Amino acid sequence: MTFQVIPAIDLRGGRCVRLFQGDYARETAYPGDPVEVAQRWQALGAPLIHVVDLDGAREGRRVNQDTVAAICSAVSVPVEVSGGLRTLADLEAASAAGAGRFQIGSAAVRDRAFVAEAVRAFPGMVVVAVDARGGRVMTDGWERDSGLDALGFAGAMVELGVPRLLFTDISRDGAMEGPNVGAYAQLVAAVSVPVVAAGGVTSIEHLRALAAAGCEGAVVGRALYEGALDLKAAVEEFARC
Repeated sequence: MTFQVIPAIDLRGGRCVRLFQGDYARETAYPGDPVEVAQRWQALGAPLIHVVDLDGAREGRRVNQDTVAAICSAVSVPVEVSGGLRTLADLEAASAAGAGRFQIGSAAVRDRAFVAEAVRAFPGMVVVAVDARGGRVMTDGWERDSGLDALGFAGAMVELGVPRLLFTDISRDGAMEGPNVGAYAQLVAAVSVPVVAAGGVTSIEHLRALAAAGCEGAVVGRALYEGALDLKAAVEEFARC
């Protein structure tokens, strides 16, 4: 499978934003309607669009669901939806709105029975987020320390049948400092399912390093919005490989 370069749309109050290391007090808002941004990423070759409801992640409920649904309706590539998905009903609603995949994080930490149920109900569509700071899993919009070891948690999710993991090194997210490639390589070696990387990607070189580490793809946010990375060129490079 071609290494996937996946643009992110992080929503807060219906706007496209990025947070620095998950800090809600350190927000950068970007111009443009989120739906139009999604259409632009699709036109540039994005194979998948990663949409995060930041308000939902923090509040534990779906907040920007109307905007998420509008994005799903406006593009033909799959949309991966994240943030505030805590119940099977939430996943069903996201599916009805057009989501192609669901990412669950906090709910996966708290309720493993829910994870197993979700995997059975939506085969191949569930992605569990392993959001780590200092090797420990964070929840609730990355504001609470679960006390769980990231690698141990990831292994437990695979045992439940989760088909894919998204690993974010929070210390690198939105910082434009490059990804923690060693941490991703360690997780790839430890689990038997595809791993998507997030956090710190700013260049083609970073993407090459993650691909060499065995990652299935990488989610990219701020680097695209600020022009540090050319999405079209990145997608085309990995399509040639």
